[in-house]
Amino acid sequence: MAPHTPAPGTAWLNTAGTGQVRRALLGVCASGAWADAVLRGRPYPDAEGVLAAADAALAALGADGLAEALAGHPPIGRPAPGDPVSAREQRGMAGAGPGLRAEMLRLNLAYQEKFGHVFLICATGLSAEQLRDAARTRLGNPPETEREIVRTELGRINRIRLLGLLRTAPGQPPAPDPPPSPAEGPSR
Repeated sequence: MAPHTPAPGTAWLNTAGTGQVRRALLGVCASGAWADAVLRGRPYPDAEGVLAAADAALAALGADGLAEALAGHPPIGRPAPGDPVSAREQRGMAGAGPGLRAEMLRLNLAYQEKFGHVFLICATGLSAEQLRDAARTRLGNPPETEREIVRTELGRINRIRLLGLLRTAPGQPPAPDPPPSPAEGPSR
């Protein structure tokens, strides 16, 4: 493939209809402002260009856009029913015992009460214990610190999802799940 020819997933993102791409982007990040900013950047030369635009769009989100993005994420330990992406991202919680699940529920509720939004962490590759420990630690943060952490975590999630979208764009073979991290162990 010539260096100036976008990879197939990037080519799809560049040429598919605006509505189709916007729906796909909203599956990556639920903020309409983020999706629209990424759309406005088309065409992209490559995946790195898409990721750079996604990062810039996230950095430009105001409080409302960030709240909209966060509203698209289910609490840790309770992936959205019927959503394989959510289940895959949170698979570290899959084998958690009832005590750890109950503690995670309490931590999620305390976090939401303190900060006004879901506890957001890039859960890919993290164990249930690591997720719990992160929630415990972050509950002690002041709101301004937590806002920056949430934005960073959202960026990590967006990048993983966006790369997945580019790998599995219509007409592309499905991308395999990434291998589990050592903390996760084999898939359940």
